[in-house]
Amino acid sequence: MPVEDKQKLQRNERVTIRTVATHAGVSVAAVSKVMRNAYGVSEALRAKVTDAIEALGYRPSRAARGLRGRSFTIGVLLIDIRNPFLPEVIAGVNGVLAPSHYQAMIGVSDARVQLETSLIESMIDYKMDGLVLVAPRLPSEIIAKFAVQIPIVTVGYHDAGATAFDTVNADDQRGAEIAVEALLACGYRDIEMLSLGEREGHAVSVVRQREIGFRRAMQRSGLGAAPIGKIPIASPRREDTMRKFLARKDRPRAVFCWSDLDAITLLSLAMEMGVRVPEDLAVIGYDNSSTAALGLVNLASIDQSGRELGQIATRALISRIEGRTASEHILQVPSLVNRNSLTRSKGTKHDG
Repeated sequence: MPVEDKQKLQRNERVTIRTVATHAGVSVAAVSKVMRNAYGVSEALRAKVTDAIEALGYRPSRAARGLRGRSFTIGVLLIDIRNPFLPEVIAGVNGVLAPSHYQAMIGVSDARVQLETSLIESMIDYKMDGLVLVAPRLPSEIIAKFAVQIPIVTVGYHDAGATAFDTVNADDQRGAEIAVEALLACGYRDIEMLSLGEREGHAVSVVRQREIGFRRAMQRSGLGAAPIGKIPIASPRREDTMRKFLARKDRPRAVFCWSDLDAITLLSLAMEMGVRVPEDLAVIGYDNSSTAALGLVNLASIDQSGRELGQIATRALISRIEGRTASEHILQVPSLVNRNSLTRSKGTKHDG
């Protein structure tokens, strides 16, 4: 379509999905399928519709979509934006949405149930088509009630018995076992875990799942009930707890941290206090964050591939939106990325 015709069309009438369908010579349903990146759309159809959208300058009205029951918007709710694992999850979500006409809207809570509930309700009120909840703190029965109103997929929430919503996780129990096995393989026997405080104790959380795996691996190796230290949520108590750990006369020879979030802080404090890593203390974190790979950090860490988890969760959510009702519970196997905080050898990656 010549530019002058396109401008005339835009001046005189609003370009609608029907206009696009007529211009492309296809049905409205076909245009809709291309826009939501539906399964089975041929490249020829996609090209026709895309060319028509570009030629007409079509921009779908999100308000109208919401009134019709589809906004092509997905809500992503994060609990703790400080965690370096989260950008990878978001990148995975956006990677799947990029070729589609869905967009992600991100909400950030701060581990308060009331705020988390309020954000979910707001996302529902804004007619979002589905929600990805990353490490939610809500009880399963409350998430299930929301899932009656809107398709939901959770990441970092181990409830394999849920029927109203899907779960996508790394196998956190196995991840902790891999960490212990790596420490044992390096000759360490005096091993502890640093975990989060008791108020993070709901059984479906990644924190508690990693504790289960740690205890099981230690008992299986004949080391018995190994101690698990608790790190408080709030600073400066968080750093104070780690300082006390490093200053202990009976400090263990090796430590597995529940997350890179605290393992990196531990490395920094160890350097400050003159504790050599790994000569005095071997350290393994969890998440394989981008910071862990920096040369000055060099933290061995369990890689749960946050980007892949975000991709899988988004595909599962779109499948839910398209009508799937049977629940799915997906577990990905994590792996160890070996760096200098474990051994001084060249970094390698070992699958679990």
